[in-house]
Amino acid sequence: MNYHRKEIQTAYILLLPVICIVALFILLPVIGALYNSFFRDVTYLPKKFIGIENFIWLLSNPDFHRALLFTLLFTCAAVVLETLLGLLFALMLNESFKGRGYLRTIILVPWAIPTIVSAKIWNIIFNYSYGVLNYIVISTGLVPERINWLGTSSAAFAALVIAEVWKTTPFMVLIILAGLQAIPQELYYQARIDGAGVFKRFFAITLIMIRPVLVIALIFRTIDSLRIFDLVYVLTGGGPGGSTRTLSMLGFENYLADSFGRGSAISIATFLVVFGITLFYIRAGKFSQSIRQK
Repeated sequence: MNYHRKEIQTAYILLLPVICIVALFILLPVIGALYNSFFRDVTYLPKKFIGIENFIWLLSNPDFHRALLFTLLFTCAAVVLETLLGLLFALMLNESFKGRGYLRTIILVPWAIPTIVSAKIWNIIFNYSYGVLNYIVISTGLVPERINWLGTSSAAFAALVIAEVWKTTPFMVLIILAGLQAIPQELYYQARIDGAGVFKRFFAITLIMIRPVLVIALIFRTIDSLRIFDLVYVLTGGGPGGSTRTLSMLGFENYLADSFGRGSAISIATFLVVFGITLFYIRAGKFSQSIRQK
């Protein structure tokens, strides 16, 4: 569709407030962090321009490699599980049954609980000595002895993913449910008349129609998981042995050690990872093609 010049100008004028807010609250902090990453910015020493030395240090730092790998694996595991469970629950809640309104409210409770509080709850659940999870797995005969959920690398990873999925799946349910309710029911009626089964209707209609909201939900959750800090800080503190340290925690530790230049370099690296993955989602979601078609 061809737009008139006046319509384009009006569109830019309407977008101007949003552009100003983005520039003020997002672009300027990023530019500030990028600027600071080129300096040796330590409290007890004079500030000195050192070029890309902080980034060279970052690339050769094993803690950064470990934190990057853990952050990516954690994000991948958590987001995939949240999406699958969110889709499953959203499909269930989209059907008509008695008590659906109550169930929709109950399922949102984990999302309403502050992350710090939910992390403390899970800390008690995973506790080696008196945690309820160890009581369940032993009493049901799943394992012969107690599991040190927060004391080994693999168990701590699983514990963090479980806690994160429990906390944030309701967000995926909410977004996907909104997409499901926007699908015209006439499409399903027509598909049934044509003889399409449940799976055929799901893949040919449901999945296609909710793709835009699904991609938006994936972008939000992926960005949030890549920046995760509070859950890990409270539940494992980055341990055992730094095996669950995330990029945000590594940056925080450098800021805490008065190394603001290196902390800024880690923040920029995190931003680039988030930016690259978001671009991938946008291209995979084919938003630009959708806009052109309209």
